Amino acid sequence: MADVLSQSQIDALLNSMQNSGAEEVEEKPKVVEKEYKKYDFFSPKKYTKDKLKMLSSIYDNYSRIFTSQINGLFRVVSEVEVMGVEEQRYYEFGNALNDSDVLTVADVELPDHSNNPPVLIHISPLLMASMIDRMLGGTGTDLSIDIAYTYTDIELALYEKIMKYPISIMNDVWSGYINVNAVYSYIEENPSMFQGISVDETVVIIMLHIKINEIEGVMNICIPGTLLSNIFEIIDKTKHLAKKNDSVQHRNSKEDIMESIRESKMDIMAQLGIARLNLDDIYNLHVGDVIDLNKPQDSPIALYIEGQPWFNGQLGVHNKNVAVKIDERILEPNREPDEDLAV
Repeated sequence: MADVLSQSQIDALLNSMQNSGAEEVEEKPKVVEKEYKKYDFFSPKKYTKDKLKMLSSIYDNYSRIFTSQINGLFRVVSEVEVMGVEEQRYYEFGNALNDSDVLTVADVELPDHSNNPPVLIHISPLLMASMIDRMLGGTGTDLSIDIAYTYTDIELALYEKIMKYPISIMNDVWSGYINVNAVYSYIEENPSMFQGISVDETVVIIMLHIKINEIEGVMNICIPGTLLSNIFEIIDKTKHLAKKNDSVQHRNSKEDIMESIRESKMDIMAQLGIARLNLDDIYNLHVGDVIDLNKPQDSPIALYIEGQPWFNGQLGVHNKNVAVKIDERILEPNREPDEDLAV
């Protein structure tokens, strides 16, 4: 015969089932894992955010000038804006290029006449083909140009002529920080053969998005790290010298001003006290009358220089002449003297 459960056993069984069900319903709160960005210690970042922000500001100005230049050259409405400023290795930039791409090489001369690697400029074939077509009298609306497009000899000659314009802008946009002389050098038809920059060198890529009517493309400006380091070093030295010269000039100008006004004559007034009298009392004043200044006998006397209170002193005698001995400087030199009767 099967065992029969007692009432207490049945209640305990039901309670255990209810408790287990409640535990299953309760879900543990999910812990949000914080995401961390991996840092590559083999290729650490060389430039701070402030430096990259400065480059972005410089090339924002560059994009505005380049927009006006494109509009004037090709009689179109264009838009140029900075898409981003990225720091990477040169081999990453080179691996993103195709064998048919063309690089523009520009030499940059700095005020210290140091030897620096050149700046590289790459522009998308669709965008360049549109510009060349407009120079030849076309509409520049051919969208069939792909990334594997190969330029003809005539197109390369026009390519060279067009790229001299954006290179010349660099001298103007950098003039607020440093005097640079960017000059067109040549065009490299095979990017993989270019040896002017080490493959492991840090470079900064400025990406410009260009839109000419319905044609859109990207122009990349590759600035080598060696060149940027020399530029930032010269800028920092220039700022330091400018601050030093400003302090020297300020000191010299202060001395010159004091020298020029040193012999100027100024009125000094010792204010013994202040009394308020109505007009009738003043009208009835006579020789021998005494005016109460409401001030103790040995109280300090204020000295006014050209109407401004500068010192407190004590009244006395020096070489049988009435004199005032200066005790302290008044901390409020801009306070106007009282307009009441001063004696």
